[in-house]
Amino acid sequence: MNNLKNISDFTNIKLTTARKSILEILINSNKPLSYEDIKVQISMDKATFYRNITIFEDEGIVDSFESNDKKRYFEIKKSPHSHFICNSCSKIECIHENLNLKLKDYKIENIILKGKCKECNTNG
Repeated sequence: MNNLKNISDFTNIKLTTARKSILEILINSNKPLSYEDIKVQISMDKATFYRNITIFEDEGIVDSFESNDKKRYFEIKKSPHSHFICNSCSKIECIHENLNLKLKDYKIENIILKGKCKECNTNG
């Protein structure tokens, strides 16, 4: 999915300048980003951003979740993985370890873990 020119091969969406800008930022990030994280990198009003991000979610290109700070965080949909949110500093980390959590008759797509990150746990 790292080649934006081929995104139209996988979806029904037109790759506009705004959409390309959002996708490039998300593809090049190593962590989930909020609207506030993204808006400092591009000039785009909030309505345009959320209209496009909704299209990406509907097409299965982007995943999102809400954090402790009540902000929505977005990332390119990759292999299923969990996220750890620190209750002290609110840092978000992707967890790529297999947690092997299974519930009968449920399909688990994302797990959010909350607690203290390594730094906060060490410092206090």
